[in-house]
Amino acid sequence: MKRLYTLLGIALLALPALACTNLLVSKGASKDGSVMVSYAADSHTRYGTLVFMPRATYPKGEMLEIREWGPGRLLGQIPQAEQTYNVIGNMNEHQVLIGESTWGGREEFRDPEGILDYGSLIYICLQRAKTAREAIEIFTTLADEYGYASSGESISFADPNEVWFMDIIGKKPKYNKKGKNVNKGAVWVAIRIPDGYISAHANCARIATFPKNDPENCLYAKDVISHAKECGLYEGDGSDFSFADTYGPLDFSGMRSCEARVWSFFNRHGDEDMSKYIDFARGDNPKNRMPLYVKAKEKLSVKDVADMMRDHYEGTEFDMTKGIAAGGHEVPYRWRPSSYEVDGVKVHNERAIATQQTGFWFVGQCRSWLPNEVGGLFWFAVDDAGTSPLSPFYACSNAISEHYAFGNGSMIEYSPTSMFWLQNRIAQFAYLRYNQIGKEVRQNIDKHEYAMMEMTAQADAEALKMTNAADREDYLTNFSVHQANQLFNKWKSLDEYLLVKYIDGNIKRQNEDGSFKNNGHVKHVPPAPIYGGYSDTYKKAVAKEQKENSK
Repeated sequence: MKRLYTLLGIALLALPALACTNLLVSKGASKDGSVMVSYAADSHTRYGTLVFMPRATYPKGEMLEIREWGPGRLLGQIPQAEQTYNVIGNMNEHQVLIGESTWGGREEFRDPEGILDYGSLIYICLQRAKTAREAIEIFTTLADEYGYASSGESISFADPNEVWFMDIIGKKPKYNKKGKNVNKGAVWVAIRIPDGYISAHANCARIATFPKNDPENCLYAKDVISHAKECGLYEGDGSDFSFADTYGPLDFSGMRSCEARVWSFFNRHGDEDMSKYIDFARGDNPKNRMPLYVKAKEKLSVKDVADMMRDHYEGTEFDMTKGIAAGGHEVPYRWRPSSYEVDGVKVHNERAIATQQTGFWFVGQCRSWLPNEVGGLFWFAVDDAGTSPLSPFYACSNAISEHYAFGNGSMIEYSPTSMFWLQNRIAQFAYLRYNQIGKEVRQNIDKHEYAMMEMTAQADAEALKMTNAADREDYLTNFSVHQANQLFNKWKSLDEYLLVKYIDGNIKRQNEDGSFKNNGHVKHVPPAPIYGGYSDTYKKAVAKEQKENSK
């Protein structure tokens, strides 16, 4: 009898992400020689937990039930692999790492009969692939065989030696006399990021023209151009064919809310002068497309990538900490809707890499000089990257911390042992006075992450002393779980400390050791606090309003 396995547990983790950011760092662009990919899973309904899928062996003939990642809608089933690999988050035991961002594209290019959505495909690939190239092959082959159930996506594929960027969209359905779709599958292009270069994607198709005879660096669907011709979207000889312009044409929002995030990464860490693309980032000039990748200005550390995921356009003309929209406490967040009209004036709020509605995010490191059980290091956090600390999880781990586990709370069910809810307590408080509370949270994040980088280096060294792979796995599992549990306890204390210090809009005075001062008469009575006040921009705006109202 055939048994049925399901990806339901993965499907129920969250609704599909509609606004995500990936940063890609090639081996030669990193300080330690690791390949890195970061990802923020952004959604207003996403609950942040850490995926854990232990390696397993299945009898021949087993079937895997496919439910759409997010809604849980039953799509169908496919044969289960006889052997699956260990998966922690979006990284497997062979150091294969996958991220994504959704761009939608042409609405008519979605197969209602497709069985495999992009989320299911990601985790199937992680369970089955040993390299990034193999993951690309599995992803596209399964989509063609069983039908692609999603809209346009950008996918990051990485392993210890390579990082790839893929744009993919389903074929436009075409039905025969029996009502069956004969255009099953997807069209796609995948490009390897050259060594020493960085790339990014943020909810826009980004691959324009591409080489047709360079299989070492560029892979694509054999009908990617002919399908466009069939659909009346392209008439040329293929030499000037642009995947992005054909299947995911840009609009103002695509440039200003999406590509601007890529521009910010390139502007900060790329060797190219990005000022020449500022009109594109503003949404004014779609013809001035940015390159798919740029040479890194300096070699990036995992901390550099993590901090870039916390970007709010600081120091640029899009800086979200500036202006009256940031309020009296320089809050770099804008509540939805993103655009609105008042008194005939159209207002557009920026959309930065860091955003309040993040379910989880990560920075994955694939390290070629280490054995797989040591080399795959998955830095993971839940909620907004701007206020959340990363915790290291080795991809070989055979267990995870309960504080990050699926089933511990939900978006509509508070759990006092969930890192997601604890992190949200701190984040929501920080949003009230970001230049004060948020600043202190960030100081704690930096202190924690620098300490973790030192501790993972020590854990690497200890694991390498062990000759047995199973012993290494057990040791690194215990390390990962312990550090995650310690972080939860540390952040619980931080939550309480921040409330005491910043209650009622005031700031309590402290001694040099960090303890709170008393008034010198009674132990538990504080002196007069520091008054938090407001930013100069906000005070001037209030003064102007009051002056006008007094006329």
